[in-house]
Amino acid sequence: MSGANASQWLKTTFPCPEAALEAVTDLLGVLSGSAVEQSPVKDGLSQVSGFFEFTDEVGREDALRLLEQELGELLAAYGLPAPLVSCSVLADEDWATSWQQYFTPFAIVPGLIIKPSWESYAPQPGEQVLEMDPGMAFGTGQHASTKLALSLVQSCCQAASPPERMLDVGTGTGILAMAAVLFGAKEAVAIDNDPVAVAVAAENIARNSLAERIAVSAEPLERISGQFDLICANILHDVLVELAPALVQRLAANGQLVLSGLLCGSQEESILRIYRELGLRLRQAAHEEEWVSLLLEA
Repeated sequence: MSGANASQWLKTTFPCPEAALEAVTDLLGVLSGSAVEQSPVKDGLSQVSGFFEFTDEVGREDALRLLEQELGELLAAYGLPAPLVSCSVLADEDWATSWQQYFTPFAIVPGLIIKPSWESYAPQPGEQVLEMDPGMAFGTGQHASTKLALSLVQSCCQAASPPERMLDVGTGTGILAMAAVLFGAKEAVAIDNDPVAVAVAAENIARNSLAERIAVSAEPLERISGQFDLICANILHDVLVELAPALVQRLAANGQLVLSGLLCGSQEESILRIYRELGLRLRQAAHEEEWVSLLLEA
């Protein structure tokens, strides 16, 4: 492009510890509204790049300042220091769409296809399709913790008696709530304390024609009324500890609770101990690499 207000792209790159990789890439997608690149994890670290569109120097500085602030706050929740962010400017006018060639429809769990908006896909018998563009909010399902949670949600919803009401706490893109109703749940409530995530989840839910079955809001958990047959929370260990009494309180008799975002070992053991003390029992633990998702029953 040419002219005083021509768009350019600020490429921001920094190392990210594996434990925070999903949360960091999701944050980059929310802040930039664009693609996120990451290298394979090596020695516990991955190089992550986010791309921010700007038209002048003030816009470039504002984007970098916002990234550094939000990134520092997020990594602090993991007990990690803020990384050193390196920057470069891309003037390629075609860059904004060239990255789309790397994202194609994929099966996140058997029978559930994630499809970007620019791709067409003809579902096979028994397949459900969710249209979600990468880099637009908290996870399109490619990270282990999300995949594990989806697999447990799928097993709960495809049982002989699927849940009537489902609650998705920390919904992000809304992927767990949307998958639940596609898999058989009658209705869902999706909440998140981040207004950006709420807006993106609402957009995804509307895009997939599920707004009549899923209510999404920034309402805090303590103000959510009623009880739920299935509750999902794909968050951080410390938040799951803090929310434990409220989550159990909102679980219906014989209800099921899916907890994800947990590391195997001490985090898994800690969560099991706390929720067992609140009267729940473990039905299934799903593992992938260092991640674990737990299915608990009332």
